[in-house]
Amino acid sequence: MNGLVLKIAALALSGTLALPSLAAGRGDASNRTDSGTVRVAVYRGPASCENCSETLKRAIERLGPKYRVDFVGADEPIDITARNLASYDVYAQPGGGQDIAGALASLGDERIDAIHDYVARGGRYLGLCMGAYLASGSGLGLIPHELDSEVGRPGFAVVDSDDAVVAVRWQGREQTVFYQDGPYLLRAAEDPGFKPIATYANGDLAAARYSFGRGVVVLSGPHPEADASWFEAAGIDVARMPDARLLRSLLVELGR
Repeated sequence: MNGLVLKIAALALSGTLALPSLAAGRGDASNRTDSGTVRVAVYRGPASCENCSETLKRAIERLGPKYRVDFVGADEPIDITARNLASYDVYAQPGGGQDIAGALASLGDERIDAIHDYVARGGRYLGLCMGAYLASGSGLGLIPHELDSEVGRPGFAVVDSDDAVVAVRWQGREQTVFYQDGPYLLRAAEDPGFKPIATYANGDLAAARYSFGRGVVVLSGPHPEADASWFEAAGIDVARMPDARLLRSLLVELGR
């Protein structure tokens, strides 16, 4: 996605929005119970890349038995509708290709509106790489920022769109994490829910939390969910793969 810039849509966050309680707020899901189970909807379809959705589902399930993960999408038994999303604690948009416009077109206006409204009403959105790009104003409208690739930024070691591993500082710990032309994120001084989670080695934001309406948005440029098969396919030493704490931290920031 090098050089890609997403235009800001008219919708922008107001500085008066209050940070939603991370222990509450599950959209309009009055049919859910506080059983301790965390229900996660992971998108699968043409807006994601090959094996990205499956990898994310497995990675979340490995975090513990409280996570119950379903695929959602136009070709899945569970489609992306307001009614269906209301049954989930988290909606997760995994990585994809480099065609943002095509990804949005494949989702379609009704699914885009369903995701947007789900978060506004108190839902949680997790966006990884393409999922982060899609959250921008001209996409799902969950953050008021343009997003561009970290590739080409001053001090960033990766110079092309090839698969790579990058150094990050993740919640105070030095880590390496899989990277596929992900974005850098912008700070949101007027958002009371904004929180940096991770930075690239040059200080740019690699992962962050934002608020939107009554909901919470957590975005990551790199891929903390990437498993050993991703590293092996890219010819990268598996020893550079981070542990599960990185992905877990994103769900913790979502209150889940």
